[in-house]
Amino acid sequence: GEVCTMINKKYGEFLPSMQSTEDLVAQVEGLANNIDLLKAGIENEVQRDLNVAVAEFTELKQQLERDTLVLSILKKLQEFDTAIKECSSALQEKQYVAAARQLEKARSSLRSLESRRGFELKILKALGTELTVQTQNMIYHLGEEWQKLIVWKLPPAKGSSSLEAVVLSELHLHTVPAQDEDAAVPAVAAVLQALAVLGELHSKLKDFGQLLLQYILKPLISLPSLQPVPEEQPDVFILRFRSQELALDECSPMEVFDKIKLVFEALHKYLLTVPLEQPGEGRKEGRVTLAELLGELIWEELSDCLIHNCLVNSIPTNSSKLEQYKEVIESTEEFEKALKRMQFLKEDTTALLKYACNVDSHFANKKCQDVIMAARSLMTSEIHNTVKITPDSSVALPELPDPGSGDLKLQSPSSLLHNGTVNLGRESRLSPLTLCLPTCRISCSVQQLVELAYHTLLEATASTDLCCVQLFDCVRNIFQLFYEVVPTYHRENLRKLPQLAAIHHNNCMYLAHHLLTLGHQFRYRGTSVLSNGAATFVDLVPGFRRLGMECFLAQMRVQKGEILERLSSARNFSNMDDEENYCAANKAIKQVLHQLRRLGTVWQDVLPVNVYCKAMGALLNTTLAEMVTRIAALEDISAEDADRLYSLCRIMVEEGPQVFTPLLEEDQNKKYQEEVPVYVHKWMTFKELMIILQANLQEIVDQWADGKGPLAEEFSAAEVKSLIRALFQNTERRAAALAKIK
Repeated sequence: GEVCTMINKKYGEFLPSMQSTEDLVAQVEGLANNIDLLKAGIENEVQRDLNVAVAEFTELKQQLERDTLVLSILKKLQEFDTAIKECSSALQEKQYVAAARQLEKARSSLRSLESRRGFELKILKALGTELTVQTQNMIYHLGEEWQKLIVWKLPPAKGSSSLEAVVLSELHLHTVPAQDEDAAVPAVAAVLQALAVLGELHSKLKDFGQLLLQYILKPLISLPSLQPVPEEQPDVFILRFRSQELALDECSPMEVFDKIKLVFEALHKYLLTVPLEQPGEGRKEGRVTLAELLGELIWEELSDCLIHNCLVNSIPTNSSKLEQYKEVIESTEEFEKALKRMQFLKEDTTALLKYACNVDSHFANKKCQDVIMAARSLMTSEIHNTVKITPDSSVALPELPDPGSGDLKLQSPSSLLHNGTVNLGRESRLSPLTLCLPTCRISCSVQQLVELAYHTLLEATASTDLCCVQLFDCVRNIFQLFYEVVPTYHRENLRKLPQLAAIHHNNCMYLAHHLLTLGHQFRYRGTSVLSNGAATFVDLVPGFRRLGMECFLAQMRVQKGEILERLSSARNFSNMDDEENYCAANKAIKQVLHQLRRLGTVWQDVLPVNVYCKAMGALLNTTLAEMVTRIAALEDISAEDADRLYSLCRIMVEEGPQVFTPLLEEDQNKKYQEEVPVYVHKWMTFKELMIILQANLQEIVDQWADGKGPLAEEFSAAEVKSLIRALFQNTERRAAALAKIK
């Protein structure tokens, strides 16, 4: 019964909650139906209305955009029109700056019109043309004004910068402000500012700068006698020139700087101080003076001209004057400062000063150039102007210090050796003449070349290290130049003229002699770069000796060739009993002797005696050897032949030694003529041949003396037998004699 009650109670509670749930479900279903109805309504009616509204809105928006664009274009067109009109009226009143600004306004309006995409107006072309016409008109007016302000009076010969032409040039600046004029904006400023606004100032200034360089600045630098004459009148400034006779051919940099400064000061006062507003140049506050603009255009060319035509010439040529160059450096600095004060130069410009301060290097370059030029002209001068040198003649060399002491004293080359001798350890000593040249003649130009080398090295030791090395190299270059230039330049003469070949030989030996000690002599001079012993010329010595030898030997070959050529006309010395043959041989011998005598004369007093004797000896030897060979080869010599051959040989023996005349003093040549056998290798052979030509069979056998006699010294057994067969008829006595020659 209790359970029943429980169930009833629960059921009683459940019924109402179920009831309310069912009510809720019914309500939800009703709502859902309403929503469906509404949705259908929206889809069918509201959506349609909305689409129509959006389409209308878009159309209106596009309409507005079109109208706005048209309006802004009309506004720009109106701006353009106004600007052009205002420009015209400003131009009529000569208000150039205002006119120029209006033109620029018109230009920017046109630009923004042209930049509209998809909007092509036929009118734009017409507007462009209108703007161009107005601009050109304005530029023309400004050009007219410019020409009134700056008047050039140039010489008739256009482009000439000669003194006569430049003296006639004038520059008139009508930019002096008049008293009654409104000083706030002088005419010149207006014209310049308007040109600047139109972007035309640059080309006007460029032309002005070029005229300034050509007719004023460059002539003032390169014509020392030209003086600027400034003249100020109430309404115009005039710059004229006059020529003034000068004592010197060139101006010092100080004077040139003063003249250029005077011109710039005048320009600065009457023209260049105008401040300009440079449109869109990104300068500080966009303001710049005319001086700055002109400076940018012409300074590079002007500074080049100042360096090459003024500073270069002022570089000293010897180191002693380097001290005084400080004055030039100071005035260069002053000059640059003055131009910077006038704003003509930027603050960081120092081209001129840098050049002037670098004087050491320029000095060395200039010195080297001068030295090489001098050396070159010495090398191409005549070889035959000679000077005699002897072992004790010391060249005019600079004073060099004694290696032992620090002080300077004049020395002859031989005193570079202590007391003329050098101890070689044991008791052997070098002769005082070891480092001396034998007496001979050399070209004056070569002696001067050596002096040039010494003086340049002396200069080097007094210079800065950089300069010293440059000068040392320069001296080496001189000698290398000699090696290249002389043999080529004088080639023909050295080949044709035996005397020149001899002088050239001496020249080379003389140079080699000096090159041995040249670097060494400067080792003891202070702390220069040359003192470390690396500065030497010894490596050049063998080349110079070879150069001299080769030239002289080539000449010897020419002379030998001529001797053999002449002897070849002697008909082999055969059949001398024929008068014609004898005459030909006699003539050949006379010609050879004449050639040797001529050589003996042209080499006299030129070659050192020992070289002279060797050379003449070698040529005489060639002659005798050729005669011996020809006569020894004859197969048949009649008695008359033998006599005539003997007389020809006697001419050679008597007159041959007389060609040895190494010295001018006749009586001193005897000694060398007596020593001929020393220099002529075949002399004794020749004498023996003469004996054979005069001897009988017995005498020949005695001279041979079983191969121990004087004849055997000079001839082989076969040669003697051949001569016997040629000279003597075939008899028993001849056969007996021949048997003894073996």
